[in-house]
Amino acid sequence: MEPLFVHGSQLLRRMLCPRRFSATFLAAKLQPPRASLCVWVTAHPAAAGSLPGFQRGGSESLLAGHSAPRRFLAGSSFNLPPSAQLVARPVGVCSMMKLPVQTSPEGLDAAFVGVPLDTGTSNRPGARFGPRQIRAESCMVRTYNPSTGAAPFHSLMVADIGDVNVNLYNLQDSCRQIREAYQKIVAAGCIPLTLGGDHTITYPILQAVAEKHGPVGLVHVDAHTDTGDTALGEKIYHGTPFRRCVDEGLLDCKRVVQIGIRGSSYTPDPYKYCRDQGFRVILAEDCWLKSLVPLMAEVRKQMGAKPIYISFDIDGLDPAYAPGTGTPEIAGLTPAQALEIIRGCKGLNIVGCDLVEVAPIYDASGNTALMGANLLFEMLCALPRVKTI
Repeated sequence: MEPLFVHGSQLLRRMLCPRRFSATFLAAKLQPPRASLCVWVTAHPAAAGSLPGFQRGGSESLLAGHSAPRRFLAGSSFNLPPSAQLVARPVGVCSMMKLPVQTSPEGLDAAFVGVPLDTGTSNRPGARFGPRQIRAESCMVRTYNPSTGAAPFHSLMVADIGDVNVNLYNLQDSCRQIREAYQKIVAAGCIPLTLGGDHTITYPILQAVAEKHGPVGLVHVDAHTDTGDTALGEKIYHGTPFRRCVDEGLLDCKRVVQIGIRGSSYTPDPYKYCRDQGFRVILAEDCWLKSLVPLMAEVRKQMGAKPIYISFDIDGLDPAYAPGTGTPEIAGLTPAQALEIIRGCKGLNIVGCDLVEVAPIYDASGNTALMGANLLFEMLCALPRVKTI
């Protein structure tokens, strides 16, 4: 029996030269599995034939115009992550949840996209490696959410569309590149779920989102408000994105909620600016030892039916749970509270989400990135049109 994957050099040439990765080659090499199974398209039919209950037949297709083929699922029009019961977790391309990778948002309802930028950090760098590590840890995330009943991969067409190219030597140019990339994503009617990257990236993302939807509401989970004006003479870095968004009218300020805020400050009243704009600021100490389900009922009422964006800085969590970040603050939220916040957004008109500030180098266990991967999955489950079972 031939190995599961084409020889490395042969596969690499086909990946880099999409015209050679043809439907003829695929048709000759592959047979799809039964409807409930999903395997990498590079599997040899002999390998698939050895699976219990394997049935030959079904249809084969490529995503038009893209070198990376869709995983096959007979009788389904959606992309599904492969089951670890059939494909070993370390096997395959390291995409988000091992979903298909494509280079365009066209035809997608939602897409995972990485922004590997950390030149806006003020303390410990390393968030540029966040998207890569989140993808690696995401192989532990499965298809359904039994706690909520959400079945996102049977409701939406989802894929990983790779990373936005950034300029590591020019933060303003990186913001331009991010904004232009997200303009294309939202113009395609695709909801972006972003893997950061430091929190600077939310500013150009919201520029693109507000260009289509107008000023948006914001559910912002963080240890910091990120509403500073300048640092070291610069107006753009990870401590200023929401100040810049206010300056440009990107936020519907009466529909902004910041949750988990805490830490020492340079002024006696560090939250005055936020409250002056109309933001609701929920301090971490007001969340200690309690469920946030009642809070999120209030938030849903405040947000209404208009578009909202979710921005989740991993340092909103206590560093006992998420040490792999650049500006940790003690006494933060718990993972259970993080789930309550995101699940509490179900039913809202979510037009985009991000998970930022994962810096893997500070957490050798990988648990911070694993946390990020799971929270992104929860965001996907909370999107409009996701069915429950």
